[in-house]
Amino acid sequence: MFDTGSAKDRHALARLGAERVAWLTSVTPDGQPQTFPIWFILDGGDLLVYSDNRAKRNENLIANARVSFHLADDGSGGDILVIEGTARIDPATPTLPDHAAYCAKYADWIAAGFETPAKMAERYSVPVRITPVRARVSGGSEAAS
Repeated sequence: MFDTGSAKDRHALARLGAERVAWLTSVTPDGQPQTFPIWFILDGGDLLVYSDNRAKRNENLIANARVSFHLADDGSGGDILVIEGTARIDPATPTLPDHAAYCAKYADWIAAGFETPAKMAERYSVPVRITPVRARVSGGSEAAS
């Protein structure tokens, strides 16, 4: 994903590295879309989220793996980044405290809200990997993955 070397792809990768909050839409077993804010990291070719172990979204992802992920716009409707993909709970992923890049990206937020990565992991212990299928960048251009 975003590997053509184009300016749009470089910009998308920069945003995925720098942005700290994204929105993830999953679908309930009865078909109702639900959107919620998440913390994430680009991990290889996947987006990685550590989900709250109490969250209904975990059930949603088991029932229907198709998701939509997007970053906020620039405040004027521009700089759009939407990724459609499939999500899976991946127990082979390192735990949150063992994922150095994730802990580094969110170090100050983890310290402020949870004190330590281990304490955060008591609640956010479900590793969800989102494999991109397609992406839309800004004015609706598509980047194949």
